[in-house]
Amino acid sequence: MFQTSFSYDALPMRVRFGSGSLASLPDEVDRLGARRALVLCSPRRPGEGRAVADALGDRAAGVLAEARMHVPVEVARRARDEAARLGADCCVAVGGGSAIGLGKAVALEHGLPVVAVPTTYSGSEMTPGWGLTENGRKRTGSDARVLPKSVLYDPDLTFDLPVEVSVTSGFNAVAHAVEALYAPDRSPLTSLMAVEGVRAMAGALPGVAADGADLDARTRALYASWLCGACLAGTTTGLHHKVCHALGGTLDLPHAPTHTVVLPYALAYNQGSAPEAVEALSRALDSADPARRLHDLAGSLGAPRSLRELGMAEGDIEPIAAQVVDARPANPAPLTLDGVTRLLRAAWSGEAP
Repeated sequence: MFQTSFSYDALPMRVRFGSGSLASLPDEVDRLGARRALVLCSPRRPGEGRAVADALGDRAAGVLAEARMHVPVEVARRARDEAARLGADCCVAVGGGSAIGLGKAVALEHGLPVVAVPTTYSGSEMTPGWGLTENGRKRTGSDARVLPKSVLYDPDLTFDLPVEVSVTSGFNAVAHAVEALYAPDRSPLTSLMAVEGVRAMAGALPGVAADGADLDARTRALYASWLCGACLAGTTTGLHHKVCHALGGTLDLPHAPTHTVVLPYALAYNQGSAPEAVEALSRALDSADPARRLHDLAGSLGAPRSLRELGMAEGDIEPIAAQVVDARPANPAPLTLDGVTRLLRAAWSGEAP
């Protein structure tokens, strides 16, 4: 059914896409009127930070390799203080959601513009959403100040992303698109991007898994992550993302693998209440049961399929379910404590949805 009434906010952002686009990074910094860029990256991938600093040349103020999952507030404060100490007038965040999330935290509290160089498929670079974790709880919000001013998508930088991380990061992206298809504020544009994003990512991941140096597969996956991230920016998230935020913020479960495990179960929970989304996903995935198809695809690519594998204790199921229901996320199917508990129990055990 065609939507005859909707709204859509086009976000002000510049994108450069393609193999070798990292070479244009100095130009992007110059466009901001900036001269000293603090490079933010993960301690597990310091080479990314060095590569970006080398590309920046004398525009690099320093490299801070302290980005962590869920952006602990103490790390955000250290990044803010380091930017001030170095006299940085912008940040370049290279990596996945952790590094880009750290850049957003600095932008939120220190006002520095961010250039994002994504090397995973998280999609955080497309959104004005931010998150900080403190005392075991993850706070999230949306603020235009944290939206990166420029994004460089260079598939060459994703060759070193391990296959297992690439797969779960790809499923994280798919989750953004899936929820966009039944979000209360969806539009024809976000739905088009969502369907194409799911189709492209599902088609690219087997190629990435077979050969992590396949430039065509890597380029298609990065393209899909751009679309899925734009869906995340343009719509309200629901049950799936709230479950993952609770699991990550409270139990410190790994971000992308958690999304990978939870997605088929959250979708199965909603499929009966979102027929138009199911029809669209069925086309994108060539399956009458999108939830089961995503579960099977994850398994065929070697991804984790249970929260138990990720370190969740069975005793955590009921407290997490209560936290999710109390948050009352927008969702097509009614949220009940019993229903969310059953979702989490199934995801914990890994049984087919």
